[in-house]
Amino acid sequence: MVMSMYSLLRNNPEPTIEEIMDYLSGNLCRCTGYRPILDGFKTFDKACCRDEDNKVPETESPKLFNEKDLLPVDPTQEFIFPPELMIMHKNQKKMKTFVGERITWYSPSTLRELLDLKGKFPEAPLVVGNTNIGLQMKFEGAVFPVIISPLRIAELYTITSNDQGLVIGAATSLSQVKQILQENVSKLPHEKTKIFKALLQQLRTLAGEQIRSMASLGGHVISKAGTSDLNPVLAAGGTMLNLASTGSLRTIPLNDAFFTGSSALKPEEILLSVLIPYSKKEQFVSAYRQAQRQENAFAIVNAGMQVEFNKGTDVIKDISIFYGGIGATTVYAENTCKALIGRHWDDEMLSETNRHALNEISIQPSATEGKVEFKRALTLSFLFKFFLDIKQNMDQPMTSAFNASENASAVRSFEKQAPKTLQIFQEVNTKQSVDDPVGRPIVHQSGVKQATGEAVYVDDMPPMDQELFMAFVTSKKAYAEIVSIDDSDALKSPGVVDIIRAKDVPGVNEVSGQGPLFSEKEVICVGQIICAVVADTPEHARRAVALVKISYKDKEPLIITVEDSIEHNSFFQPSKQILHGNVEEAFKNADQILEGEVHMGGQEQFYMETNSVLVVPKKEDNEFDIYVSTQDPSSAQFAVASILDVPSNRIMVHTKRVGGAFGGKITKPGIFAGAAAVAAQKTKRPIRSILNRNEDMLMTAGRHPFKGVYKVGFMNDGKIVGADVSFYANAGCTPDESILVIIVALLKMDSAYSFPNLHCRGKACKTNLPSNTAFRGFGFPQTGLITETIMDAVATKLGLPPDQVREKNMYKDIGRTHYKQEFDATNLTRCWNECMEKSSYTKRRTDIQTFNKENYWKKKGIAIVPLKFTVGYVEKMYHQASALVHIYRDGKVLVSHGGVELGQGLHTKITQIASRELKIPMSYIHISGTSTVSVPNSLPTGGTISTDVYGLAVKRACETLMGRLEPFVKNNPNGKWEDLVLAAFSERISLSATGFYSGYDTDMDWEKGEGHIAPYYIFGAACSEIELDLLTGGHKNLRTDIVMDIGESINPGIDIGQLEGAFIQGLGLYTIEELNYSPQGDMYTLGPDKYKIPGVSDVPTEFNISLLASSKNPYTIYSSKGVGEPVLFLGCSVYFALKAAVDSAREERGLPKIFTLGSPATSEKIRMACEDHLTKMIPRDEPGTFIPWAIDVTK
Repeated sequence: MVMSMYSLLRNNPEPTIEEIMDYLSGNLCRCTGYRPILDGFKTFDKACCRDEDNKVPETESPKLFNEKDLLPVDPTQEFIFPPELMIMHKNQKKMKTFVGERITWYSPSTLRELLDLKGKFPEAPLVVGNTNIGLQMKFEGAVFPVIISPLRIAELYTITSNDQGLVIGAATSLSQVKQILQENVSKLPHEKTKIFKALLQQLRTLAGEQIRSMASLGGHVISKAGTSDLNPVLAAGGTMLNLASTGSLRTIPLNDAFFTGSSALKPEEILLSVLIPYSKKEQFVSAYRQAQRQENAFAIVNAGMQVEFNKGTDVIKDISIFYGGIGATTVYAENTCKALIGRHWDDEMLSETNRHALNEISIQPSATEGKVEFKRALTLSFLFKFFLDIKQNMDQPMTSAFNASENASAVRSFEKQAPKTLQIFQEVNTKQSVDDPVGRPIVHQSGVKQATGEAVYVDDMPPMDQELFMAFVTSKKAYAEIVSIDDSDALKSPGVVDIIRAKDVPGVNEVSGQGPLFSEKEVICVGQIICAVVADTPEHARRAVALVKISYKDKEPLIITVEDSIEHNSFFQPSKQILHGNVEEAFKNADQILEGEVHMGGQEQFYMETNSVLVVPKKEDNEFDIYVSTQDPSSAQFAVASILDVPSNRIMVHTKRVGGAFGGKITKPGIFAGAAAVAAQKTKRPIRSILNRNEDMLMTAGRHPFKGVYKVGFMNDGKIVGADVSFYANAGCTPDESILVIIVALLKMDSAYSFPNLHCRGKACKTNLPSNTAFRGFGFPQTGLITETIMDAVATKLGLPPDQVREKNMYKDIGRTHYKQEFDATNLTRCWNECMEKSSYTKRRTDIQTFNKENYWKKKGIAIVPLKFTVGYVEKMYHQASALVHIYRDGKVLVSHGGVELGQGLHTKITQIASRELKIPMSYIHISGTSTVSVPNSLPTGGTISTDVYGLAVKRACETLMGRLEPFVKNNPNGKWEDLVLAAFSERISLSATGFYSGYDTDMDWEKGEGHIAPYYIFGAACSEIELDLLTGGHKNLRTDIVMDIGESINPGIDIGQLEGAFIQGLGLYTIEELNYSPQGDMYTLGPDKYKIPGVSDVPTEFNISLLASSKNPYTIYSSKGVGEPVLFLGCSVYFALKAAVDSAREERGLPKIFTLGSPATSEKIRMACEDHLTKMIPRDEPGTFIPWAIDVTK
C-alpha cells in the first residue's frame, strides 16, 4: 500500500481522496480494516482539512507521530530516473534475445522485427504486462518455448483520432486507456462519448491500479476471456481491430465471429491497434457487472449493451447485447438482437427480449464457476436495467407505461465515497506522569519498519550458505490408496538434490492431531503431503513437483459434507453437550414453537505472510536453528524433536515476528518445520520452505463450516423460554483443534442472551477435506450467528422489531450462564444503550422504512447486535506465561517473553508495561523476538489473553528487579537510572529476573454442565446499515457504529486498530468470503483471484468506534481487557442489516417471512432470496439430475 501511494504521489502530488481510494483498490489488508491506512494517506489529499484556512475548532486525541520528523511531499526532491538507463534505452536499436533453460525471450526494436518474429514463431505469445501468460505459467504449468516482448515497438503505443473514433495502440496500458477516455469525455460532446463512458464504468472496477498499469488493451482483447469486462462493451459499441503481419494489414470487427474463432487472428498476425468508435445521438450504450467484491474481482456476470433508434422515434434500428462470465468467452445474444429490430422500446419489447434471451443464453447446470441460477437471473436483471436506463435517457416521449417512481431506484448506482471515521477513547488520568506510556496511543514499535519494508520476516532472511528450497508434492485425491510413487523424472530435473519421503523420517512420521507428516499408504484429503522435493531454487523445486507421478486407487465412502458425515456416522470424539433447565417442559409452556436451520461457510485466514520456515542444521550435537512463522514456537519445537528423534533441547525455534496468523499458525507450522527439518538432517544443508498463496490455502484450511439446527419456544412478547440447538462443524480429515472449537462454541453459544432452558450439542464431523483449525473467535462466530438467527426468527414470526426481541432476552444485572457461571452484565447493557443512542438507531430505522416504501428495487436495512465474549481457555494450563528481563549495565533493557508479535502490537504493549514498572523511557527497552532458547515451554499466542498473561509475567519480572534496585534508589533518590544500575552491578546484584504468571483458574465439569470458564467478559454492541440492489444482490455498507467495553486500554491506538480490523474480517466472513469445493473434495477458491476478502471500498462509508468509559477490570493488568477476537462477531450486524433489507423486499413481494439465508450472505444468495418476476422466469434445474460444479459442505 505504501508503494501504491508513493506511485500515486509521483504521478500526482496533489491527489483527491477518490484517486487515493482508486489506487488502493488493488491492495489487500487483513489486519487494520483499512481505516488507519486511509487516515494516514488522507494527509496527502489536496482537500484535507489541514490545508483549510478556516478550521473548525475540534478536540483531537494526541497524534501518534511528530510531524516535524516527517518530510513534506516535494516532487523536486524525488530521485530522478537513472540517466544511464535512459541513454541505454535510446541507444538500443537492435533486437535483444535472452535464452533460459526452457524459454527464449525476444525483444524486437522495430515493427518489422516483431512481424518477422511472429511469422517465424507463429505460436509464440506476445507479452506486454504478463498478466495473462504469467498466470498460466505459474499456476497452470504452461510452458512457452518462445515469448516475444513488443514493449519497444512505438507503433503499438500510438494514440490517434479520426472521423470514426479513437485509435489506441494495442500495447497501451489499461490505466492509460482510462486516462485517454476521461480526457476525451471531458472535451467531446456527450453524444459522441457514450461508449467511452461505458468503458470507463468498467475500468473503474477492473482489477486494481497495479494490474491496470501493466495490462494492455490489446492483451485484454486478444485473451477473449469470458471474464473480460471490456470486451462485451467494446463489441457492443462496434469496435474494430487493426491487424498486421509481414506484408499485410487488415481490419476486422470485434464481434461474435472474433470470439467464436471464425474471424480470429491468423497465427502470424498481431493486433496493432483498436478503433473505439464515437457514439451517435440516437445510440445508447450501457455496461453492467456484478462481482463477489465491489472492486478488484472478476465479474460473475458482466454485460455490454447498445441500442440505436430510428431518428426521432423509439423504434429499434440496431441493438447489440453481449455477456461475459457465462461461458469460456464473450457471448453474443444474436437471435435476441435480430428479433428486436423494428420493435418499439416498450414493456412488450422487454418481455420478448427476456424470452429470447432465456432461450439463447444457455448456461448448463454443471457449468464451471457454478452460480448457475444466479447467472441466469443476472442476464435478465441487466436487460431490465438496460431497458430502464434507456427509458430514463430518451428524449422523445415514452410510448409505454413506465412507473418512474417505482423503477427509478433500479438504475441508480452506489456512489464510491471515502469513509468518514470517528474513534472515541478515554484519556489518561491527568495525575498520571507524562513519562508513563500506559493508556496512551503509542505507535506500533514495528510500524515504521513495516511501512518502509525493513521489517524482516522469514522469507526476508538472507540465503544461507548452500541453502536448498523445499516444495511439497500433495495429494490430488480426497480419499484413496497410494498405489505407487514414481519420482524418477523429478530426480533428473535440473537443480533437484533429493526427494524426501516417509522412509527418510528418523523419528515419528506424525504431527500430533495432524496425521502423518508424509503419507505413504493412503491419502485422506486433497492437499495432503506425500513427499517433498529439495532443489537449489524455488523454481526448480516446483517444476520437479509437477514431474512426480502418483497412482491412486479410490476408496469409499468419500465424505465431504456434513450430511455425508451424519449418514456415515463419521465424527471425531468426544461429542459434547450442555443441558440447562428443562427444555421439553419449556416447550410445553411456550406460546409458540419455531424450528429452523442455519448454514455458515468456512473462512480462510488469508494472513499476508504465508507459512514460512528456514531450518539450519548446526555442525554438531544434532542441533537445529529453526526460524518459523508461528504463533506457537514451543509446539514447533516439540514437533520437530519428535520427528527427528532428537532431544527437544537441541531444537532452537526463533520467531522474530509473524505477518498475520489469526489462529492459523498454531498447529500447522509444526508440519512444515518438521518436513524441512527432515530434509535438513538428511542433506546436512539449510532448508527453506515458503508456501505460495495457493499452496498455503490448499494445505492449511481455516475456519470450520457449521450447520445449526434449532428448535425454540417463546412467548408472544418475544421472551424465549427454551431452546434446543444442535450444531455440526465440518472438521476435515484430522482432529486438529476441532474438539476445542466444539467446546468453545457450546460454551459461548448463549452469546449475550439468557436462556432459562437450553439444550445444546456439538459434533465435529470427520470428512475428507483438509483439516480445519483455529481461527479468530474459535467457534463463537458460528454459534453466535446461530443464536442471533434464533432472535431474528422469533422477531420475524411475531412481527416485532428484532432489537426489541434481542433486548428482551439479553442478560441484565447479575447474569447466570447456561454453564452456571455468574457475572455482572451492567456493561453489556451500557454498551447496548450507548450504541442505540450513538447510532440514532430508532430514528434511522424509521427513516429506512420510509425509504423502502419509496424504492422498489433498492432497499436499506439496519441491525444492532450485542456481544458477550469470554477470554482464554477452559484448560487452565493454557493461561500460564513466562518472561525474562535483563538489565544491562549501561541501563538498557532486553525483555523476552513467550508471546509472539503477530502484528497485533503485543510487543508494543509489553514495552509500555515494562516502561511503567521500571520507570524508564520506552526507548531504553528492546524486545528482540520470541525464542524457545530464552523462554521455554511457551503456549500459543491467542485466545485474547496474550497481553493479560505475558504482561503480568513481565510485570512480575520487573517488580523483582525493582526490588533489587530499591536500596540503591533509597541511597540516591535523585540518581539517574544508569547510575543506579551500575551501582547495583558493582555490588554484584543480579540484573536478570524471570517472571511467571500461573494463569487464571478455570474449569468445566461436563457431567454436571457447570463451570467457571473465564475470569472476565468482554462486552460490546454494533449497529450497521446497508443499501441493497435487489436486481443484482450487490450492496453498499453505509454506516457502522461500535461500542466496546475493553476496560482501561493499555494502548487505545493499537486496540482500536485491532477492533476495526476484526470487524472488517467479520464483515468478510458473513458477507463476502466464500469457499467453494467440488463434489470430489477439491477446493476451488485458491488465491486472491478466486477468494475475496474485503477491500478498501467495503469499509462502511461512516465508521465510528467508541470505547466504553469508566470500565474497570480487576482480574488483569492495569484494569485492561483483551481485544483481539470478539469484535469479529459483530460483523454479523452487516449480515442482519442485509437480511432486514431482504425481509423488506420479500414482504413487499408477498413472500414467506421465514426463510433461510446462508452465510456468507453473498450477492448470489441475496439476489435469489429476493424473488421477483425475473427470477420466476429463469429455468430451474432439479437437484440430483446433474453433478454441480461446487457443493455446500455445510449441508
